[in-house]
Amino acid sequence: MAAFKIFGKPKKEKAARKTQQVKAVSAEKVVSRPAVPIGDSQLVRPHITEKATSLASQNKYVFVVKTSATKKEIERDVERRYGVSVEKTRIVTVHPKRVRLGKTRGVKKGYKKAIVQIQKGQKIEILPT
Repeated sequence: MAAFKIFGKPKKEKAARKTQQVKAVSAEKVVSRPAVPIGDSQLVRPHITEKATSLASQNKYVFVVKTSATKKEIERDVERRYGVSVEKTRIVTVHPKRVRLGKTRGVKKGYKKAIVQIQKGQKIEILPT
């Protein structure tokens, strides 16, 4: 077994390299939005479609949310994450759909999305302009 030690790196170099990587990652900070604990958030991702981009001009933004999310939880998460005031929230449940590719049958997974209206004059920078 001693013969295989020549192929490995010394342990001191590995430890030094790990600390350098951790320092580099901690130096970068995202300032665009405040930190929200990952497990606490009901928002999955912004839902970017042609219709969602046209709704953005009316101060309405669309998000894919967890299936267990309620309107109040969604409002709280949007206000925390983006620092805006929510006026109204609408929820749409998109049901699963049957799909087929040749002889293979399957199911396209369903999801829940929320249309959130914020106060006039406020803006969320989700969509590319």
